[in-house]
Amino acid sequence: MIRNQFLIVISLIVIEAAVLFISSRRRFKKYFSFLPAVFWIYFIPMLLATTGVLDPKSPVYGLISVYLLPASLVLLLLSSDIKAIFRLGSKALTMMLAGSFGIMLGTCAMVAFFGDKLGQYAWSAFGSLSGSWIGGSANMIAVKEALGTPDAVFTPMVVVDTIVPYVWMGVLISMVGMQGIFDRWNRSDSGILRELREKAAVSSAGQHGKRRFRDYAVILFIAFSGGIVSWYAAGLLPVIPNVLSRYAWIIICVSFLGVGLSFTPLRSLGSKGATDTGYYLLYFVLTSIGAKASIDCFNGMLLFIGAGFLIVLTHGLVLLLTARVIRAPLFLIATASQANIGGVASAPVVAAAYQPGLASVGLLLAILGNIIGTYLGIITGKLCSLF
Repeated sequence: MIRNQFLIVISLIVIEAAVLFISSRRRFKKYFSFLPAVFWIYFIPMLLATTGVLDPKSPVYGLISVYLLPASLVLLLLSSDIKAIFRLGSKALTMMLAGSFGIMLGTCAMVAFFGDKLGQYAWSAFGSLSGSWIGGSANMIAVKEALGTPDAVFTPMVVVDTIVPYVWMGVLISMVGMQGIFDRWNRSDSGILRELREKAAVSSAGQHGKRRFRDYAVILFIAFSGGIVSWYAAGLLPVIPNVLSRYAWIIICVSFLGVGLSFTPLRSLGSKGATDTGYYLLYFVLTSIGAKASIDCFNGMLLFIGAGFLIVLTHGLVLLLTARVIRAPLFLIATASQANIGGVASAPVVAAAYQPGLASVGLLLAILGNIIGTYLGIITGKLCSLF
């Protein structure tokens, strides 16, 4: 068993680098179409820890989460284009927020009715999942740490977060041919799509500028400086027992800081490696969380997956009712839904499938989810704890 902390860190780096490298090769991409790289980045360390290769109780895992997660959140939020998001218009934003509310409502209802069957800490586990389904993986991990979700109950959420969104995405894409029928039934406002075509802007997060060593030095300085500032700010805020811990305040502060920096010229660093670096740090945190878990946590997975589908169905119903009220087209239902549950990687795909040329709408709505996902995930977890 590897117990040396330095060797454990090296092992986790090798695992992350190997998975990312293999998944990026064209010949292997098809093998990652259902279980993506992020799943294997979590699962392989867990498998090694369960089989006795890595020490699952090493203190280095906690240090990785404490110091690297805030740094990664700063970088991931740094390139957010808030102005472009608001240019999408009120109806697109309404649908996105309705989808987020649907996730919160479905999660709270599911825990209220079935929490006794899902375990004592189901509230924090599904609170973490709601962070992912409103924002993305970064939000899920941030909410997990903020709520203090035990690793034993977090592990099934990783599987649920992998299986349910892929099935749901398939459902959304299968409905592309129903746009005309739905929009006539719903009396959808045809001007919405015309307005979106005029206002949609390409996010700078998807552009890549020339990358230099000096840029990476600045990126790392901002990342860790942001973490330190957030640590200091959180120390000045009141700890509310069973509501907000100091680490929860750190996550909230670092998220505000990242969004705040996106209004400065530093946002240009997103195209120079800041976003990629943020994901590398985030995935490294995920390897450390996986190494603390156990494969025994997969017991009762069907129950958790079923609960996940109930949440998504509630989310879909809320979107449908909202679209009926504001006469939104099926395009916005599908795009807002995938922006919530799928995130920045798949929302543009679904948007383009419905309306070629409007992929940027999916991207911008998913970025909005990244911004609000941590806050709403924490709120959802705390509401679930009441049940």
